[in-house]
Order: sequence, then C-alpha cells, then structure tokens
Amino acid sequence: MSSKTADERARQRERATIGRTAAGLAKQVEIGLGSVDLSLPQYRVLGLLDESSAFSSALAERLAVRPPSITAIIDGLVARGLVERRPVESDRRRVDHALTGAGLAMLNSADAAVADRLCEIAACLDTPAEAERAFDGLATWRHAFIAYRAARRSAT
Repeated sequence: MSSKTADERARQRERATIGRTAAGLAKQVEIGLGSVDLSLPQYRVLGLLDESSAFSSALAERLAVRPPSITAIIDGLVARGLVERRPVESDRRRVDHALTGAGLAMLNSADAAVADRLCEIAACLDTPAEAERAFDGLATWRHAFIAYRAARRSAT
C-alpha cells in the first residue's frame, strides 16, 4: 500500500468527522458566551445586526431558522436593551432591527469571551504556528460563508 493512499485515507477520515468537530466548536463558543450571559442564537443575531440592520424575515433567512424563532430571540434582546425596533419609513407595517450602544458593547464582550475560550484551547496545540493555522482555518470558513450567501443572493 502506498503512502499516498494512506494519506488520502487519513484525509478522508478527518473529513468524515468535520461535522462532529464543528459541533464541538459550537459548544466551546457556547461555553465562552456563558460568561457574558448570552446564548449562541442571541450572539448570532447580534453579529448579523453588527453588519447591518435587518427585518426579522431577513434575519431568519440568514440564520436558516423560521421567523417565529427570530421573534423570540429579538424580543429577549430588545428587553435587555441590546437591540431596538425601528419603524421603516417607506412601509410603516414593517419593523427594522438595529444594535443599540449596549448591544454593540455586549457583542464586543462576547467576541472577547469566545476568543479567550478558543485561545485557551488552541494553546494546547504543539506549537504557536499550529494554533495560528487553526484560527486561519476559522477565518477561511468565514470567507466561505460570506461567498456562499453572496452566491445564493445572486442566484435568486
């Protein structure tokens, strides 16, 4: 058996467990968010609103959830003063959502808490270069998500 075949098999095994790794990573993000009293869905909404204000339906689409789920999350964020609802000038029946100053401060605290948690885990790798590659991989996934959303928007 050639070493290339063994390398291909190892890569195939790694790819087979990627979903499990992503799920484990999501759990670590949740643990980090616990220190700032924020849930993962709330964090995701705050992150999207940091990019731009949005209607509930647009948030639901971008988060791949049903609109009633977003309403419940938004209600909680509004009650905490982290998000505000604003009437849309061109259509008074619609409401836009935007981060408040407190919401941006919470998002920054949450980002720091998650980064601290992931840095703590990455520090257990053999070398700083390996830890840096782990973070580079996450940055690449962020670019992939952005490109995927853009491709889906242009297809519709």
